[in-house]
Amino acid sequence: MMGTDQKTALVLGATGGIGGEMARRLAAAGWRVRALHRDPARRGASDDGFTWINGDAMRAADVTAAADGASLIVHAVNPPGYRNWGQLVLPMVDASVAAATAQGARIFLPGTVYNYGPDAFPLVGENAPQNPVTRKGAIRVEMERRLRKAVERGAKLLILRAGDFFGPRSGNTWFAQGLVKPGRPLTRVVNPGRPGIGHQWAYLPDVAETALRLLERADQLDDAATFHFEGFWDADGAAMAAAIARAVGDSALPIRRFPWPLLRLAAPFVPLFRELAEMRYLWEQPVRLDNRRLVAFLGEEPRTGLDEAVRRTLVGLGCLPGA
Repeated sequence: MMGTDQKTALVLGATGGIGGEMARRLAAAGWRVRALHRDPARRGASDDGFTWINGDAMRAADVTAAADGASLIVHAVNPPGYRNWGQLVLPMVDASVAAATAQGARIFLPGTVYNYGPDAFPLVGENAPQNPVTRKGAIRVEMERRLRKAVERGAKLLILRAGDFFGPRSGNTWFAQGLVKPGRPLTRVVNPGRPGIGHQWAYLPDVAETALRLLERADQLDDAATFHFEGFWDADGAAMAAAIARAVGDSALPIRRFPWPLLRLAAPFVPLFRELAEMRYLWEQPVRLDNRRLVAFLGEEPRTGLDEAVRRTLVGLGCLPGA
């Protein structure tokens, strides 16, 4: 466990899915957690156990000031609704890099499979070549390149790469924007994948718990450490929809195909649809992250049972009544 003088973390993106989970899990483990927000007064009273600080993740001066005394910067910030994603993401990374190098802090980045192309599929290890086939993938590769360059200037890095997120407080995900409709009882499930094609899912509380366990052994990590998280491997692309049906208690719950052709027609006019359409290739072939390095290091990968994880997610999204 880190010493008390090393247990301050700055979280960028604490209003999002993985950023929020990381902030809450770190606070529960005894870290002093600061969360950067452009208008913290709008957050109101919070019992999450961390402190909101006024600042903009685009401004290096704001991030550096908020990170004063911190040994960890959680970089989990994304532009809302993917608006101007390509123009905003790299300046945000540069701001985190400036803060981390000033503090000698470690940056934690939730990684994605976007970095990889078909030459790395189907089973992807940490050292697989990163030859992305999409614009978004190329930007993710550049993000990680800049973060690794920061290690040469005194910062440290931890990347935990995972599949598609889902969880009780995750709105900007395929689960919440594609499979179900938050805030209403379920009458159907929409499946984006092809029948028989595997897909990888990551339950956000398990990802945050895994990251915490890695950070608690920071003295054993490389300065630029990367691990892959397996989560739930849906081998035939039907297991997640079946788990949703079990949670609802309706084995006859209709399962519909995702309307990819309509999405492409609307993509030029809706930034979110454009970004989703670009990721279609990840639903058309199996892409599985190899977690053997993670299991060898930690001894196990934290994992909530699929049915329980799906039930908690649906309750959190307002699709099922709470207990």
